[in-house]
Amino acid sequence: MAAVEERMWWYRGLHARLIAAWRSGGAPQRPWLLDAGCGTGGFLARLAANAPGAQAFGLELDETACSIARAKSGCAIAVGDVHALPFVEASLDAIFSADVLCHRGVEAAAALAGFRRCLKPGGMLILNLPAYRWLYSAHDAAVDNARRFDRGELVRLLAAAGFAGVRARYWNSLLFPLMLLRRKLGRARASDVALLPAPVERLFSACLVLEGRLGEAGIRLPFGGSILATAVRP
Repeated sequence: MAAVEERMWWYRGLHARLIAAWRSGGAPQRPWLLDAGCGTGGFLARLAANAPGAQAFGLELDETACSIARAKSGCAIAVGDVHALPFVEASLDAIFSADVLCHRGVEAAAALAGFRRCLKPGGMLILNLPAYRWLYSAHDAAVDNARRFDRGELVRLLAAAGFAGVRARYWNSLLFPLMLLRRKLGRARASDVALLPAPVERLFSACLVLEGRLGEAGIRLPFGGSILATAVRP
């Protein structure tokens, strides 16, 4: 992950969508931002570069990943887990959490309660999660995913946690047929986190750019490999 997240089509597309979702909610001046489960810091580095004046922080359970994230992003990184955020109540303008609530050992409802506690009233939560329980595969096992989510399930979880203005949509739709073939009909036995040949990387990146532009025009497919959700603390 540390080696490929700045260049791989998947991470580049994911990071762009997380930032676009946050900006769509009207980003405040000089915000306090948290990447909860920041991994090796690729998204946090991109967020800091795209939000000048922001106070951006990371939280990560793995100490080695924390060290890499600090060096990569230049941001303050706390060692800890999403069940016990080291922030006072109503202190953050936005919390990002990409593919964390799906991990083994994470209890989604408890983590969401902590996110809500730390957000300011009107603060935004931006989540990304893998879609469809039936799509669980060797890739999920390799990256320590214990579960995948349906859109309706995620909307209900956010509402039950006390969030308002919940919006959730599938994405990575244009490439979903290829993903389905690889994950369910192929013989892959490891994670998909790896750089592809340069022409394929460019092609897949172009597919995500095109999908993003279709979304801006109001055209979204009702399926995809991931779910992007936003919600607000009332």
